[in-house]
Amino acid sequence: MRVDHVSYAAEAGGLKATAARLSELIGVAPVDGGVHPRFGTRNVIFPLAKDHYLEVVEVLDHPASDKAPFGQAVRAASEAGGGWLGWVVAVDDISLVEHRLGREAVPGNRHRPDGTELRWRQVGIKGLMADPQVPYFIEWDDMTVHPSAGADTAVSIDNLEIAGDPRRVREWLGPEDTFDKGGIRFTFVAPHGTPGLLSVTFDTVSGKVTI
Repeated sequence: MRVDHVSYAAEAGGLKATAARLSELIGVAPVDGGVHPRFGTRNVIFPLAKDHYLEVVEVLDHPASDKAPFGQAVRAASEAGGGWLGWVVAVDDISLVEHRLGREAVPGNRHRPDGTELRWRQVGIKGLMADPQVPYFIEWDDMTVHPSAGADTAVSIDNLEIAGDPRRVREWLGPEDTFDKGGIRFTFVAPHGTPGLLSVTFDTVSGKVTI
């Protein structure tokens, strides 16, 4: 169990404008990710070092976005002005998470512009919507085409600042010895305030940048 990526909902200017602003801040070129047909969303990817990535996602005018929890979450975040949607944890066997949470994972897929299809299963979006401090979980079908594969950058995720209670997040993640932070620091603030991912600090060639 390890941090996989962080997800940022498109701002009022739309997906491309939001991605361009973040690209300038962290010094990484954005990559068109493609459409998530099951969720009614699409994304732009920033491949990062250490097998991580930053995703900027926007909702589409598509029936799936009204039905799929992920589409609903993205729409709500963008309508609120955009910003950090949440963080995502990768697992090797999502059935263990399904059993622990008592929920069934849903399949996801998208085609990159080069035609490569990425497939995965995810669970915990409703948990994220109800309590935005916690991550959702993902299991990739093929790590050789993971969004971070081929990243040509040393930029990495340094710190996640989360409004919430670390005990609640620890309980959501499960046994402590199963989670690899991968060098990422976690800072918890405002345990009694509105929960959620407040900011992400990136280690860039220009120093640390917090968004």
